[in-house]
Amino acid sequence: MKTFLKLLKTEFKRIFSNNVLLAIFFGAPILYGGLFGYVYQQAKVVDLPIAIIDQDHSPITDKIIDAFQDNEGLLVKSIRFSPGNIKEEMPVEQYAAVVTFPTDFEADILQKRHPEVRVDLNMANILNANTASKHIQSVLMTLNAGIEIEGLKKQGMHATQAKGAYESFKINFNKLYNSTGNYVTFMLPGLLAGIMQQIIFLAMALVFARDFEDGYFGHLVKESNWSIYHILLKSTPFFLLIPIMWYIVSLFIPYFKIDASIYNYPMFVLTALLTLGSMCIGMLFSIAIPSQLKATELLMVISTPAFVLSGFTWPTLAMPDAIGNVAQFIPLTQFLSGFRKIAFYGGDLSSITPEINMLLLILLVTFVAMVILLQFKIFITRRKQKNATTEILN
Repeated sequence: MKTFLKLLKTEFKRIFSNNVLLAIFFGAPILYGGLFGYVYQQAKVVDLPIAIIDQDHSPITDKIIDAFQDNEGLLVKSIRFSPGNIKEEMPVEQYAAVVTFPTDFEADILQKRHPEVRVDLNMANILNANTASKHIQSVLMTLNAGIEIEGLKKQGMHATQAKGAYESFKINFNKLYNSTGNYVTFMLPGLLAGIMQQIIFLAMALVFARDFEDGYFGHLVKESNWSIYHILLKSTPFFLLIPIMWYIVSLFIPYFKIDASIYNYPMFVLTALLTLGSMCIGMLFSIAIPSQLKATELLMVISTPAFVLSGFTWPTLAMPDAIGNVAQFIPLTQFLSGFRKIAFYGGDLSSITPEINMLLLILLVTFVAMVILLQFKIFITRRKQKNATTEILN
């Protein structure tokens, strides 16, 4: 035990002497967590710029334009009476949409000829286009209903009857789990978990690879022949440091007023399994690839697309089966699936049993592979040391 504690002290010194590791491990979660939180702090997209081409210039189109100007999601940036070259102007002015009212629009409405309002959407940014489309439809459908009801009233129908004649049924949308459509609630938890998986990957990729590069591994194997001993030695500092980083990262949830239940036992289990799984994958790469640069580069290949493949924003059901199946073996995929069940749906341990089982499988497979591979490397290193000693004595 005394030797283990002495080596552990050296491990802490080696960790805190590595500026790259410190920057990744301590700087990235705080920097990116704050950055992403502030990016999405507005919570929803507002003031999307649109252009209106009013070829009719009538009281009805003036009323519709006023309604667009009152909509918080839209910003009427330009009103004109002739189209011009919208296709060339749209990318320059970054219009989310262009709304065109044709000539004789009001006259056609009054004569029941059902004129068409043309809406050109800028689909280069799908989020902006979908949001603009939703707000434009809301304005036009509301006014369309109002015009129809007013028409029935002018024909002598009572206001209540006119409204009932137009509305054959009502629609009531009840929004659950992020009822306000808050974008920071939707995106930030997933991004924070992705950051933590990545920094654990990269931090653990350096622990053994650095020892192989500078020859310190040869000193370690003289202290013990067992791979479990060395894995525990390398892991212990991170068992102490990673929970601190998880706690710091978790503070972004209440700071940005995200309504999510994260301080509970099921979330602790899920977080612990993500941590252990990520540590084992990182160390496995560190042992298999005795180069800090190559180990981190290959782990980046896994961690970079992990958030996209996790199904957090784009459902895995919509992915090709081969890609979706591979994604299931990335710890982040299982964590985010379980996170949503616990944080937003109020689930317990039983509700995340599939995610726990998959994380345990990932943990078991990578741990066994790591133990076997490290034991082999210890055997090779000890044999080289023995041969070198024999040569010196001879």
